[in-house]
Amino acid sequence: MKSDFIVIVMLVLFVALCGAVLAAPQSGPDAQAQITKYDSDNAGIDGYNFNFETSNGISQEEQGTLQNAGSENEVMQVRGSYSFTGADGVVYTVTYVADENGFQPKGAHLPSK
Repeated sequence: MKSDFIVIVMLVLFVALCGAVLAAPQSGPDAQAQITKYDSDNAGIDGYNFNFETSNGISQEEQGTLQNAGSENEVMQVRGSYSFTGADGVVYTVTYVADENGFQPKGAHLPSK
């Protein structure tokens, strides 16, 4: 049941990321950005990892691992980070965990509890 929740959270995050990419400016320096590095390993149900970098300084890396496989508490635990340069010229980095406790982002520019 909780693994279904994590899968839904992951799909929502993926759709949001795709929406952000599609909403990217069609002119200016980001319009001509190219993927300069991309690695992916999908180990199926047991886990996955990927990373990429773009010519305009965006990067992301993420790993997902199945925890408590076969048990009532089975959950996909996701860890990762992404970085980008803001309009103010500052490089922003967000690290995150998504697990049975939900999506937990951290970054110097994000409010903390």
